[in-house]
Amino acid sequence: MKKVLALFFAAGILFTQPVLAQEATDAAATEQVASTDTNAAAADTAAAATEEAVPAVEEEASFTQMLKEKFIEGDPLWMAPVLLTMIFGLAIAIERVLYLTLSNQNNDKLLKGIEDALKSGGKSAAMEYCRNMRGPVASIFYQGLDKMDEGVEIVDKAVVSLGSVETGKLERGVSWLSLFIALAPMLGFLGTVVGMIQAFDAIEAAGDISPTLVAGGIKVALLTTVFGLIAAMILQIFYNLIIAMIDNLVNKMEDASISFLDIVAAHLKK
Repeated sequence: MKKVLALFFAAGILFTQPVLAQEATDAAATEQVASTDTNAAAADTAAAATEEAVPAVEEEASFTQMLKEKFIEGDPLWMAPVLLTMIFGLAIAIERVLYLTLSNQNNDKLLKGIEDALKSGGKSAAMEYCRNMRGPVASIFYQGLDKMDEGVEIVDKAVVSLGSVETGKLERGVSWLSLFIALAPMLGFLGTVVGMIQAFDAIEAAGDISPTLVAGGIKVALLTTVFGLIAAMILQIFYNLIIAMIDNLVNKMEDASISFLDIVAAHLKK
């Protein structure tokens, strides 16, 4: 009986080992196929992302390259002055926008602070409050408070005089910006005239009219005109923005000055 059981046990081991080996082989093959599919999917995703990124980079590079090519084709001798006018104009415009933005302040809060300072600490406290505030309106009120002991009329004159000075500071550089706005298209038109002269010189030298002869000169003429007009339009937008900001600040200064004179007059009557 023991021999029979041993025989069955040995036969079971012999038959079980191939089955287990086959299952292990199948599992390994399945894992390898899954890994291969995962890697393939990742590769496809990366390839798709690369394909999406490459056109964007190529498009950006092509646009920059196109600008460089057009700049060179337009003759750097005439395109460079147009570019310089645009750079200088933008520098002035950005500086003015930043200056005017920082000059803008809450005038109602400033007036309330001056009124409270006059009630609590008098003239010196109000002047100290204005000294610690930024902006042209605070500077105007500081000078007005300094003349407060001489009467409301003197304060009014001091406010008007310093207001003119501060308005001039706000408008500083605007005339240069308007010059660059006018100069950019004029330089472009100058390049246009020169390009047409070159085209007619080529026709005269060849004694015949041919598209290949006049194409170069006409291209210079058109490109300089286009770049000059684009530069002028960009600077014109900034110019109008700056003028609007200056007008807004001046109107606020005038309204605040009237309220300031009322506060000073009311304090002097006490």
